[in-house]
Amino acid sequence: MEDKKGASAGVLAAKTAPSRSSREETGDHSPDDPHGQAFSGNPSQELPTNTDDVAADAIEANEPSSHDDDDGRTKQEQDGAAASDEAPYTVLTLNQKRLMLLSASFIGVISPLTGSVYLPALNDISKDLGVSISLVNLTITTYQIFQGLAPSVIASLADTRGRRPAYMVSLGIYLVANLALALQWSYPALLVLRCVQSAGSSATIALGSAVVSDMVTRAERGSYIGWTSLGMSLGPALGPVFGGLLNGYAGWHSIFWFLLAFGGTMLIVLLCFVPETCRAVVGNGSVRPQKWNLTLMQWWRARKGTTHVHQERMETITKPRRRPNPFSALKILLEPEGGITLGCGAILYAGYFMVMTTLSEQLASRFGLDSVKVGLCYLPLGFGSLVSRFTAGQLFDWNFRRHSRKLGISLELAKQQSIELFPIERIRLEISIPMIYVSCGTVLAYAWTMESQTSLAGIEVALFFQGLFFSGALQGMNTLIVDTHQDTPATATAANNLFRCLFSAGGTAVAPLLINKIGVGWMGIFISGVWLAFTPCLWLIFFKGSSWRETQRKRREAKDAEKETEVTKV
Repeated sequence: MEDKKGASAGVLAAKTAPSRSSREETGDHSPDDPHGQAFSGNPSQELPTNTDDVAADAIEANEPSSHDDDDGRTKQEQDGAAASDEAPYTVLTLNQKRLMLLSASFIGVISPLTGSVYLPALNDISKDLGVSISLVNLTITTYQIFQGLAPSVIASLADTRGRRPAYMVSLGIYLVANLALALQWSYPALLVLRCVQSAGSSATIALGSAVVSDMVTRAERGSYIGWTSLGMSLGPALGPVFGGLLNGYAGWHSIFWFLLAFGGTMLIVLLCFVPETCRAVVGNGSVRPQKWNLTLMQWWRARKGTTHVHQERMETITKPRRRPNPFSALKILLEPEGGITLGCGAILYAGYFMVMTTLSEQLASRFGLDSVKVGLCYLPLGFGSLVSRFTAGQLFDWNFRRHSRKLGISLELAKQQSIELFPIERIRLEISIPMIYVSCGTVLAYAWTMESQTSLAGIEVALFFQGLFFSGALQGMNTLIVDTHQDTPATATAANNLFRCLFSAGGTAVAPLLINKIGVGWMGIFISGVWLAFTPCLWLIFFKGSSWRETQRKRREAKDAEKETEVTKV
């Protein structure tokens, strides 16, 4: 009897040992429990350091291990393998990500909407305050300047301290400025308070793109960032519509009361429902933020004891390489790829804004339209921008999947894709560059139709296609700058916003002078010509971007190694 037991033990040992070693080498998991206890187990549970000893002891004792599963591995071995699995990029569900996207999109509309909402009211403001129209136009230029400068300060802090605190500070400043603007009756107050208003609202776009970067991998980021950056193209298009209606029926002060109500609503939504997503604070969402950083909904659920608690994955917390610095955005300009991307995006946006800011005056002078009708004429531009979120976003994600198939890489949307494996510049610019070329044509069609005054319908059709293709091109460049600055997405978007606003402020000042000197038709030729002249810079990124990025990565690793060596010596 003992010989039989000994023989059976030997057979069992012979069968079990190779089975385990092969699984350890390949990293296979049990088909019955592919994720093990990594997300549902007790985080305080201790795992054995050597699970082979447990099974060996059971075999030597001539007894089957009480923890053996059907595949021959012990329960402890499965737990240990599962614990070493890579954590998901985010613990948020699809519906939660969509709600976050919706909230960030609406909040992101605030800044560009505020910048353009009173364009149809410029003539009325000039008459009521007793100043020239050029002085009122100066409030647009100063607004653009502060819209570019303020996010550089707020976004740098948001990358380390969290998105919600940055949102709350920005919206608080914005509400105070709108209340004061609604009550003032002097030009100096209008000029100063518009700057304060811009400083409060401008960071919302950068924070929206950062929220997407926190919770969405590169494989889906094209369409998600497209929606959060919707405000950059939709806001300037819808702003004049609301502004024209409010100014025509309730006076220009009602514009600021409307903005006060809209901003207050967004602040309430933020406080109640929008959780912290910054990966330097909550990691992939499994780490609990500070008590003061909880939403009212999270606080209420915690009080009732109904909060669904995820096992904290502290390894998912990623701190930026640099400390918060308001000049971090300027450093991106010194990078070969980052500087070209920012510069080309700024030039594109400046041309777009030259068309936007002069459209109301041209429609009023050439077609005799009042402020209400002028505002409605911006609708095709807004609809085109909206449609681009369905078309361009899907194109960017499709192109990412296409390149992954060419490279033989399987995509897991729940896990971040390593940027070193993908030609991310090609993936984004293969869609953006053709859209820039089409946008040049739409600008020419708009400008010469306006110059000849042949058809108001023709102008509106040209504006629709301009919103469609220009917004798509801008969407790809927004996504690229976030892709290449994964650890500081808010700072990267703030840098993007900084240069675009500064260039568009210059475009706003130059556009009326160009129209007076050469006419709106030749201004269209000037804009499209400048766009075409700078597209070779994007082709340079297309071919050289990956090698530039690799050189920068090696340089950073060398610096980090030097710092570690110095610390070790000390």
